[in-house]
Amino acid sequence: MCCPCCLCVSTSEVVVVERLGKFDRFLSPGFNLIWCPCEQHAGSVSFRVQQLDVRVETKTKDNVFLTTVVSVQYQVIREKAYQAFYALTNTQQQITAHIYDVMRSQLPTLELDAVFEAKEDLALAVKNALQETMSGYGYQILQALITDIDPDQRVKNA
Repeated sequence: MCCPCCLCVSTSEVVVVERLGKFDRFLSPGFNLIWCPCEQHAGSVSFRVQQLDVRVETKTKDNVFLTTVVSVQYQVIREKAYQAFYALTNTQQQITAHIYDVMRSQLPTLELDAVFEAKEDLALAVKNALQETMSGYGYQILQALITDIDPDQRVKNA
């Protein structure tokens, strides 16, 4: 026998409801009812903008080790909430892997001085690579920024 259970959903979120283990519907913000135990709250999807900061250590063309910090701002596309919830287990890990891939393929082709000059180009390359991949999973990339470029301490001292 199923009985109604109350559920409150926060603004800028939807709750995923599964009926007997299969996706049934999304609950919108506000007061909602689900039928326990036939239906269950499988999780929630937030539409808020999220930020991920990734530290990447790599070597430049002139053999200088440097650490860069890439900040990516992303959010779930409302129309693709289903893909955002079910397609990826760990969104942040997926984004981090793509950032490493782009930065470790681009930075070794540049000398240290050129890295500082190409900061915007590198950020755009990261954003484009992420947008292409993550849109299929229900995410849009709003911004990719290189917030810090830190050469090895020996280079700073020289």
